[in-house]
Amino acid sequence: MRIWISGGGTGGHVYPGLAVVEALQAAHSSPTSGPAAEPDAICWIGSEGGVERDLVARAGLPFQAIAAGGLHGLAPWTAARNLLRLARGALQVWKLSQEWKPEVLLVTGGFVSAPVALVCWLRRVPILVYLPDIEPGLAVRFVSRFAARIGVTAEASRSFLPAHKVVVTGYPVRQELIQARAARDRGRAHFGLEASLKTVLVFGGSKGARSLNRALGQVLDQVLARWQVVHISGALDADAAQARREMLSQELKSRYKLFAYLHGDEMGMALVAADVVVSRAGASVLGELPLMGLPAILVPYPFAWRYQKVNADYLVEQGAAVLLDDQGLGEGLLPALTSLLGDEARWTAMREHASGLARPDAASALALQLRALVADSPQSAKAA
Repeated sequence: MRIWISGGGTGGHVYPGLAVVEALQAAHSSPTSGPAAEPDAICWIGSEGGVERDLVARAGLPFQAIAAGGLHGLAPWTAARNLLRLARGALQVWKLSQEWKPEVLLVTGGFVSAPVALVCWLRRVPILVYLPDIEPGLAVRFVSRFAARIGVTAEASRSFLPAHKVVVTGYPVRQELIQARAARDRGRAHFGLEASLKTVLVFGGSKGARSLNRALGQVLDQVLARWQVVHISGALDADAAQARREMLSQELKSRYKLFAYLHGDEMGMALVAADVVVSRAGASVLGELPLMGLPAILVPYPFAWRYQKVNADYLVEQGAAVLLDDQGLGEGLLPALTSLLGDEARWTAMREHASGLARPDAASALALQLRALVADSPQSAKAA
């Protein structure tokens, strides 16, 4: 197959696509794929200057950058400028499609996907949309009009989309995370964690979350007196977090593992070593936390419209998380940790509820949907 993938803006829109690529590659290398099977040709279409470029490059995939820009919640003159950028991006995609001739498009979200999907629809290339969050954003709502099928993380998303197109696949996670599930001892050893202490994992994305970092800093001594912490501060607050660490006693320092960022396998080890997560509520929490059976204290980013709040509410309703408001985080973090980690029965129940939401086969399910769309497309039938 000749596959285009388009998505960007956040890691939550990129990592699901990379997980599907892994599933496609694994299926090709399987003994059941047959000796005549050829590798899929895959190209990622992302935005100029987007975070997706580096993530896709790390995965070794070809990447094409196009002009793009968001429209939601912007000043009129900024939205107008971005609309022109999207039009220029569509022309770029049209030229690329003449050279590359994709057979199917996978969209994982972000405004960059809009011109890609429009061009593929005009060229009668079948489109599979995957919605990482519970509620779709403006770009996914727009692209869904052109989609043949829409994969979603949970049944709760069906009401936001054309129901007849929706397939519940779960959130696709990378193989390195799936493999990490069985390596709890390895994860603890990697970070030098004590087996007798509960581990709190705190993170807020690649750039970090300032309010999470500050709230943790306020109660760090009290937290470390009872538990141990793996803290991924993000690049912007790395220096401040390190300065706070230097204020700790030697004993408490040994319980505080601080990192600006963790990639790939290391992030998997951090997740599997943890007993509870404190984080924002981006789309990845819907897949990665259930996969690891991790109870969570979720703090939705207050300026992300309502996507993170809806994600957090879903996990709370499923009994897998508790919700903290960003404004009350400073006063609420320590009581929330104490309530959760101090009640073994509650912690165990939340862990079981989280595990019940896991869909480790989600990437393979989306890969099968891509192959089915190609097999059913008019172009495929004509070629046959």
